[in-house]
Amino acid sequence: MYRLSRNILMFVLTSGIVIPLCAQKKNFEYNFYGFIRGDMYYNSRQNTEAVDGLFYLFPKKEELDANGDDLNAKPNGGFYTFTTRLGLDVKGPDIGSAKSSAKIETDFGGSSVGGYFLLRIRQAYAKLDWDSGSSVLLGQTWHPFFGDVIPQVLNLSTGAPFQPFYRTPQIRYQYTTGKWKMQASALYQLMYLSTGPYGKTEDYMKNGIWPELSIGMDYMHNGLLVGAGAEMLSLKPRIKSEMDGKIYSVDERITTFSFEAHAKYSYRLLQLAGKAMLTSNMNHTAIIGGYGVSNIEPVTGEQKYTLFRHATTWVNAVYGSRWQGGVFGGYTKNLGSTKALTGTDKIYGLGMDLDQLLTASAHFSYNLPHWKIGVEYQASMGSYGETDLSNGKIKNTDDVTNHRVFALFMYYF
Repeated sequence: MYRLSRNILMFVLTSGIVIPLCAQKKNFEYNFYGFIRGDMYYNSRQNTEAVDGLFYLFPKKEELDANGDDLNAKPNGGFYTFTTRLGLDVKGPDIGSAKSSAKIETDFGGSSVGGYFLLRIRQAYAKLDWDSGSSVLLGQTWHPFFGDVIPQVLNLSTGAPFQPFYRTPQIRYQYTTGKWKMQASALYQLMYLSTGPYGKTEDYMKNGIWPELSIGMDYMHNGLLVGAGAEMLSLKPRIKSEMDGKIYSVDERITTFSFEAHAKYSYRLLQLAGKAMLTSNMNHTAIIGGYGVSNIEPVTGEQKYTLFRHATTWVNAVYGSRWQGGVFGGYTKNLGSTKALTGTDKIYGLGMDLDQLLTASAHFSYNLPHWKIGVEYQASMGSYGETDLSNGKIKNTDDVTNHRVFALFMYYF
């Protein structure tokens, strides 16, 4: 360890290993970590995606030109390094009987008008841990539905839109005793936002006052982890409306509940994992779903809303260490809305004209202590159609398929 002076942080790298350091303030230790990452991909058609195509979700539906040709049946590809990451773990002095720690993690995947490549916060939190098994986390980290059971794949999207992908400011309490772990969280939106009448904005949650609430429980024993969770999201889509040239104050709200169950089993070089969800309006976590308008008051224009239900599941198997191979499969089905809809122009969410989405992939990688190179093939088939306004289900469907080839290299330090 090395004492720092004059606010200058010095660290030593030996064969790619970061050595923890001691800060100028007493009883603080710093540990830097990160990696250089390069992502290369090819798609056989245009897709719904983010981060310049690195965060892949699903193929776009057919869009026919004047000659009847599909405008989205065009391939694309790219090579980027802006998911390169740098993080800092901090171990601080005890606060009473609690051990204190913190994390700051960033990459260059932030966006602005015109492109990406901006430095952004991935995680930033402080944490207190007690010997009794309790802990409190304050700050930005992963959504509880992301959890400890995630698919091992190469693509940056990490199983989305079948696996929730979401980091956000939150307050989380966790209690661990023996083989059991329980948590309760209150979450607020920042970078990943719900969609609605005004597009994606944090105003729906801000005006709704309530944070997103989540609870969950896990059981761990001899390489087996099983658990379940529940989530509530309550939003105010609008606080005013306009009818016949007049502005009216309205009191609108849509409250939805989502549920998940997960399991993972590890034995030597084999890992099996899976997750099943019944979700409503979790599009802010890159999960397909949303809500729609079920009634419009004729004088003030105040709207009532109905939720959509989506069933989603994924399974993943991975084997190996230095030489590693894995397969992944994900499936989502639109189960419809709870009430009749007023029209397709008042449906808000992600992939709301998809009846079902099926994705399968296989990857192979070579891994060293500080290096990883790998390739992955993924096929995704989406069934698009018309929305039945009586029940929100999709009818008269047509299928489109995207074939994606992906390669990466990573150098860890």
